[in-house]
Amino acid sequence: MPAKQLNQLLKGRVALITGSSTGIGMGILRQLAAGGATTVMHGLVGEEELRSKAAAVSKEYGTTVGTSTANLLKPQEIRDMVARVQDEYGKLDILVNNAGIQYVAPVTEFPEDKWNQIMDVILNAPFHATKAALPAMIDAGWGRVVNTGSMHALVASPFKSAYNAAKHGIAGFTKTAALEVATTGVTVNAVCPGYVMTELIEKQLDNQAKTRGIPKEKVVTDVLLVDQPIKRFVKPEEVGALVRHLCTDDAAAITGACLSIDGGWTAR
Repeated sequence: MPAKQLNQLLKGRVALITGSSTGIGMGILRQLAAGGATTVMHGLVGEEELRSKAAAVSKEYGTTVGTSTANLLKPQEIRDMVARVQDEYGKLDILVNNAGIQYVAPVTEFPEDKWNQIMDVILNAPFHATKAALPAMIDAGWGRVVNTGSMHALVASPFKSAYNAAKHGIAGFTKTAALEVATTGVTVNAVCPGYVMTELIEKQLDNQAKTRGIPKEKVVTDVLLVDQPIKRFVKPEEVGALVRHLCTDDAAAITGACLSIDGGWTAR
């Protein structure tokens, strides 16, 4: 038995996690795998690299880990991804809409193509995936949809207009979908992390430093963590543990919630 295997509350469940080849998504996938679920790792890295990462998680936890390289900018590929998981594994119990991209600039200088891409990946892709996954979940009388929000689904920061707007949209979409399926055995929730040091954040540092005219080190201390009271980054596995709980039967009464895991950010 793998050393890090947890209880088997998710044994027999099938989970698809978008944007799970790195960062928060990988933390979520690993926690679901540790709980016994069959997982599908999604990412836009090369297929060989994705399969290698999936094989490593499979070996570590002793569970099946599939892969998908669907382009979330293309709705048909999203629908096909959901259908392929359902066909290959017989069902899709858990959908985690996690994939995200970022761009930092003042509204007056924000490139329209970047705005559209962020909306497509963060807001539109979860809509298409959820729409495709819900009917079978409803028919089965059990399902879990978890959207990765952000504290930026609850509060805003300057220079991130598209990201803030998309994440606020995810909060509204989560609540609406939850209400629509409330009596079916399907729950829909969002987890809202504070700053997690992922590849996405690392790529922001230079951009933030240039936009704000400060050194990268100051971006970390004076921008990213200044409002995060625990004064450290949230860990991907901590977000994953919260998602894992939401996917168990113990969390059947939690739905329509946007749950902060932000080190106290939104407590202010």
